[in-house]
Amino acid sequence: MDYTAEVRIELKAGVLDAEGETVGKSLKLLGFPVKGVKSVKVYDIVMDAVSEEDAKRKAENAAKKLLANPVIQNYFICVKKTGA
Repeated sequence: MDYTAEVRIELKAGVLDAEGETVGKSLKLLGFPVKGVKSVKVYDIVMDAVSEEDAKRKAENAAKKLLANPVIQNYFICVKKTGA
């Protein structure tokens, strides 16, 4: 069965988010009333799995091995059934 795992990667608190800071400054220069911007990466991974728990386990393994740097990033996973 097909599942889609949304893996959201965020910087941990206290880690400099240069991209977010740059976008925030640019938005302020354009007149937007911005108080802060943080950058986030989101991966939608469609996979075959026997259950939602299996899909979440596989997505977590992918996040640990490739998608996130555990020293400076946190990840969050949401899984939805996408196949019949």
